[in-house]
Amino acid sequence: MATSVYEYKATPITLMGLLGLSDDQIKQHEKLYNGYVTNVNKLNSEIARLVDEGKESTPEFAEQKRRLGFEYNGMILHELYFGNMKPNGGELPSASPLYARIVESFGSYENWDKDFKAVAKMRGVGWAIMYQNPTNGLLSNHWVTLHEEGHPAGYIPVLIMDAWEHAFTVDYAPTERPKYIEAFFKNVDWQVCANRLVMLEH
Repeated sequence: MATSVYEYKATPITLMGLLGLSDDQIKQHEKLYNGYVTNVNKLNSEIARLVDEGKESTPEFAEQKRRLGFEYNGMILHELYFGNMKPNGGELPSASPLYARIVESFGSYENWDKDFKAVAKMRGVGWAIMYQNPTNGLLSNHWVTLHEEGHPAGYIPVLIMDAWEHAFTVDYAPTERPKYIEAFFKNVDWQVCANRLVMLEH
């Protein structure tokens, strides 16, 4: 009898009316996210089958396991990305604990803003992510290649921006990523980002 595996369900995306990102862009992006959820479930089932059949030492098993990191992170990062946006997100309030932590980590909000946007404009496909170091509470910006390469181990994702072209090419040309970044920041849900912080005394 085959091993039963947990089946993930796609989170419905209800982000309509964003500034600079059309409803059609979000709907198309949601379809892509749904594909990651489907593939995670398929891979988990296939991996369980291979284990049941005693084939866990095969190249097929190894390849499925390697692929799982890509699909799984694709699923989770999209959920975090959609989750940290809302219509008319506005600016991060200077009274927010997140603002204070950014200033502590980068010297000023402006320094952080330049750094994050520079990461987001880097050539290639991937993600711009602001993480929190769980040991000292400080923040840092990172580029994650594809979905699975570049995550600092154990760090907490706070702000996630999809920098793949599929995130904006319904609305903008492939060469117009800076316009997409500008639109993204108009829709950031800073309260969600602040809620992801672990407040540590250090």
